[in-house]
Amino acid sequence: MTPAPIAVALDAPDLETAAHWASLVTPHVSTVKVGLELYLRYGPDVIASVRGASGVRVFLDLKLHDIPNTVSGAAKAVARLKPAILTVHATGGPAMIQAAADALPDTQIAAVTLLTSLSEADLERVGLNGPSGDAVRRLAALAVGAGARALVCSPREVATVRAEVGPDIVLITPGVRPAGAATQDQARVATPEQALADGADLLVIGRPITGSPDPGATAAGIAAALRRTAAAGRRP
Repeated sequence: MTPAPIAVALDAPDLETAAHWASLVTPHVSTVKVGLELYLRYGPDVIASVRGASGVRVFLDLKLHDIPNTVSGAAKAVARLKPAILTVHATGGPAMIQAAADALPDTQIAAVTLLTSLSEADLERVGLNGPSGDAVRRLAALAVGAGARALVCSPREVATVRAEVGPDIVLITPGVRPAGAATQDQARVATPEQALADGADLLVIGRPITGSPDPGATAAGIAAALRRTAAAGRRP
């Protein structure tokens, strides 16, 4: 059975918990995501621990944002870990994005447009006036033009971004919450089914899976629901 297009965010308190969560969900999902906190605490060892024997795709979510030379060096520093995806901030500009893409040609460089924790009021306070969708669309076009092969955007903007960048760019959507789940610190959210219907390729889901009593069963349930939705969409 093909794993579901879900990246489980392993925001665990320790390496053992992250590896355990990964072992539970990898039969059901395509990808596991290692974020900044876990990587800074345990370093490169965390990648081998969560990848295990399954060979699951690892999404290294470091959100690099610095001058191009520094980002190039940082990207080269993780090359031996063979991440499937590495994130940078689109607001770092085209030269920075291109530096990351040049440094890791075998990794999908994913440009983060706007953090899904930011509300419209937050964006106005940091100087991004106008609807968030407009800013996301501009940043998406800039990043793709600079060599990004994937984009991170909220599920609320994924349809707009897909229209802007076309079918060949991988769209990754955090802020995905199954129906009835708490939004927690996410401001722009949607259900997994809606995010995929709008054009997302990979759904980032963390606490709704890892915070459940049985992360493996929860991941399996969400994966099954996505397969049912996809099958219904293919029926004449």
